[in-house]
Amino acid sequence: MARSSFQKLKLLHVRNYLLQNSDEEHPITVNQMIQYLESNGIAAERKSIYDDIEALRTFDMDIEECKRGRVFGYYVASRTFELPELKLLVDSVQSSKFITHKKTASLIKKIETLASVHSAQLLHRQVFVKNRIKTMNESIYYNVDEIHNGISNNRKIRFLYFEYNVAKERQYRHGGAYYVVSPFAMTWDDENYYLVAYDSEAGIIKHYRVDKMEKISTLDEERDGQEVYQALDMAVYTRKTFGMFTGEEIKVQMRFENHLVGAVLDRLGRDVFIVPDGPGHFTVRTDVVVSPQFFAWVLGFGPQAQIIGPDHVVEGMKDHISSVAALYSPQT
Repeated sequence: MARSSFQKLKLLHVRNYLLQNSDEEHPITVNQMIQYLESNGIAAERKSIYDDIEALRTFDMDIEECKRGRVFGYYVASRTFELPELKLLVDSVQSSKFITHKKTASLIKKIETLASVHSAQLLHRQVFVKNRIKTMNESIYYNVDEIHNGISNNRKIRFLYFEYNVAKERQYRHGGAYYVVSPFAMTWDDENYYLVAYDSEAGIIKHYRVDKMEKISTLDEERDGQEVYQALDMAVYTRKTFGMFTGEEIKVQMRFENHLVGAVLDRLGRDVFIVPDGPGHFTVRTDVVVSPQFFAWVLGFGPQAQIIGPDHVVEGMKDHISSVAALYSPQT
């Protein structure tokens, strides 16, 4: 490329150099910018650099001037994402179980490009991915994209659905046949992504772990079940479905010690009605999908929580406790 062609890119080079290399602790001098431009085949004078900085400021780039000793420098004072926000993004990516190790590393590298090289080093120091539990399904990102394609275009999707056996091999459900459903939403529960979709054959809303889906494709057929989905409150649906396990939806009454109110509100939502029950306890009555996962949640509080109604749910809890206790009973 001719030198004159490089000159046309001068303003872009100045912009990128400031974004990549400057922050409040690391201002860039005019001489550093001139040397950088010369290394890229671009001639520059001090006055032209000042003009470029003013042009970038006019274009809403927040460039501040500072003095360190006898030297003046410039730095980008505000960015699309501030460093604490980028730290939050990095934390979210590395703690998300459904993002694979490989994709985690790739995403964090991209996030680091949104900061200066100096701030990027600070971000990199807080990355701890190696021993975290992560999904093994590398295609999950394409799954999410294809699901959203079906939702936005009002089309059904089809996919294979699998689980792992003890040999860590995939075993496909439905005898390896495709599932065909009408996708309506994506939801997050217990560190996993789920598709919420209408099953036309069953006539009900179902959910599917996105990282257990494979070979997703959008069909030409329009979605069914709009009326059923529109009658569904997604916030309530995810709140009362423990671990996204299916089961019978029942209004259950429970009794907790007072210090557990925060944990109960976190799980059941702040609109749940709390009734004081003596000086040290309270009760709640709410709709839940009764499943082994629900019983396990209550049991997690030990003797500080109790299901008190209805009777058949209490009996279900007793059976659940007995079946678990039997595993630890002496063998005769």
